[in-house]
Amino acid sequence: MEWEEKKEVKKEKIYNLFRCGYLEVREWLKETDVVLIPLGSTEQHGRHLPVCVDSIATELPCQIAAEMANVPYYQLIPIGYSPQHLHAPGVGSGTICFSATTYQNILYEIGRCLIHNGFKKLIFATGHTSNVKVVDGALRAIRNETGAFVCCYRNDAEAVPDLLKGTGILENPPEETPGWHGSEVEASETLYFETLYGKKIVHLERTDKDFPHPPKWISEVSTKFSKKNGSPYLTMNGLDVAWVPMDHQEYSDTGLIGNPFRASAEKGKKIIYAKAKIMAEFIEEVKKIKVEIRNQDYWNRTFRPF
Repeated sequence: MEWEEKKEVKKEKIYNLFRCGYLEVREWLKETDVVLIPLGSTEQHGRHLPVCVDSIATELPCQIAAEMANVPYYQLIPIGYSPQHLHAPGVGSGTICFSATTYQNILYEIGRCLIHNGFKKLIFATGHTSNVKVVDGALRAIRNETGAFVCCYRNDAEAVPDLLKGTGILENPPEETPGWHGSEVEASETLYFETLYGKKIVHLERTDKDFPHPPKWISEVSTKFSKKNGSPYLTMNGLDVAWVPMDHQEYSDTGLIGNPFRASAEKGKKIIYAKAKIMAEFIEEVKKIKVEIRNQDYWNRTFRPF
């Protein structure tokens, strides 16, 4: 084709605001006041999965749900709150995380900028459960200062067994923790992403099934405690009795919690699309909420992290 030859290019709608110019942003604001912000993490996921697992878990369903519900989404925020996945200094885990204060500030700044632009309803969608631990202060500040609707929607693996209950997609029994770290859900989602990415990033041959145990510092002095998953709770006599800030490697020898061997790319696609469908339904309901914005100006802010 000669340089001068003109080729008709079909204009396709751009859902990712990071790929839009300001004219496209203005067109979006004529259509909707809702925007998605996917929140991932960069953290170890055992010997068999890459550090981008939690980012995949929310980026893909957000992209699909955005088109289903006809709303834009912002570029994935790939770093979250994951201090429990940092190994000892000098021991590589691939984990990169923000402090709680930094993360709150980042979400607050992004939220205030989007409101300044004209959006009124912000759906932060997390693929990493521990992000939820620290987002509340920032989200409350955004809501209290501006009147915007703001939430943290769950795309994390731990939410999936309940979200998909009755669908028959998941096969792991509860004791094999389908929704926990590197197990059936996350391995499946990453296998599906692998088919899109075109390069091998899942290595099931590197791992075995693995399940958590109480930290040695407590099992050495008491037999009453147990650990059945990766929650921050310490279980005594079968009851979750105390929230303890434990490091992941204290109760998981390999970083894996569960059985990833029932995972498949086909199953991962079903999980991603099922999550997207539920999220799209949620977005449609959020569209109905009446919101009046006050204090829209980005520069007029008072938030200080707790």
